[in-house]
Amino acid sequence: MYNCLVINEKDTVATVITPIKAGEEAVYFLKGSEHKVKAISDIIKFHKIALCDIKKGDTVIKYGCKIGYALCDIKKGEYVHTHNLDSKKQ
Repeated sequence: MYNCLVINEKDTVATVITPIKAGEEAVYFLKGSEHKVKAISDIIKFHKIALCDIKKGDTVIKYGCKIGYALCDIKKGEYVHTHNLDSKKQ
C-alpha cells in the first residue's frame, strides 16, 4: 500500500497521505517502481517527509516546484514543516 505521494523525480520531499509513525516506511510509486523511506519521526497526514538528506540552505522541491529552503540540516525520513523549512532563503 502506498502512503505518500511523489509527483516528480526531482522532489526532495513526499506528501504523506496517511499518518506515518517513526520507524514505519513511507512507500510511494514513481517512474514504474516502488520506493521506500524509513520515517525517523512521526509524520502527520498531508505533511511532508524528506526523501533524502537536505543541507541547511538547500532548496526543497515538492511536485517538481521549489517550496522553500531548509532552515537546518534535514535527515532522510524526517518530518518537514515550518520548524525546518522557510519560503525565504536565510
